[in-house]
Amino acid sequence: MGLTFFMESVANQQKSLKAILSEKKDHRRVLLLYVRDDAQHYSLEQQEALTEAHEGVAERDLDVIVLVASTVMEPDRQFLMHDYKLNPSDGFAGWLIGKDGGVKKTYKKPVSTKELFDTIDSMPMRKQESKQ
Repeated sequence: MGLTFFMESVANQQKSLKAILSEKKDHRRVLLLYVRDDAQHYSLEQQEALTEAHEGVAERDLDVIVLVASTVMEPDRQFLMHDYKLNPSDGFAGWLIGKDGGVKKTYKKPVSTKELFDTIDSMPMRKQESKQ
């Protein structure tokens, strides 16, 4: 199973990033990744780790959205800078967004799946899901 089942790109979509994230609220968690074109090795590293752990990703209702700097439209870039405090000069930035739409954790480098899953598993909503 490849990343295509849960990886998304907003480059070719008609919807804004804000609209996409809004649609996921209350239903899905999101790992939002931003990489500069000259730092795509970070994205590949992160994607490889997530591919290897695809069952854990699916079990946690986690979608992954990868944004490559050169394909991000200006309104989305402004949204990221304002709402997520993106510094466009960063080579890599990541945000774990909970089902409530709030940022749970930020990352400046690829995150291990263990750390990511531990963070998600410590969330009250995830604990509640695990009991069901």
